[in-house]
Amino acid sequence: MAVCLAALSFAWFSTPVLAEEIGCVTTAWKLLGASHKVCVDAFDDPKISGVTCHISQARTGGISGGLGLAEDPSQFSLACRQTGPITLPTKVPASEVVFSEGTSLFFKSTNITRLWDQKHNTLIYLAISRKIIEGAPFNSISTVPIMPWRLQ
Repeated sequence: MAVCLAALSFAWFSTPVLAEEIGCVTTAWKLLGASHKVCVDAFDDPKISGVTCHISQARTGGISGGLGLAEDPSQFSLACRQTGPITLPTKVPASEVVFSEGTSLFFKSTNITRLWDQKHNTLIYLAISRKIIEGAPFNSISTVPIMPWRLQ
């Protein structure tokens, strides 16, 4: 298992979140350069203890992909779960970016935003592909209801 630092594509985001690479599966073998693959990373919500998210993302291979110059496709899936007692801060922001990873050299990223549904006492995690020009509509969602934590 490797630990990678999520590359922040834009300066207006706060401190980067450390994501742990869980593993990758090759989807297409390439004769030259890295193979195309889907990788799964895990990260804990930086401000709400007890929540862990896993994101799978397609990664472009080939020579440009191996050098980090290729644009990864906007294909991902997100699952967030309660993994311990959840401790909410006094005031939960209505919306906050909790993770961002660059998916091209300059202008594209996958961002995960935490939304707070106070009425239903639920944290919502929304992953979207962001592009400065011609934004991408690709998205994935996961919800974590705030519940008492019991080890069984």
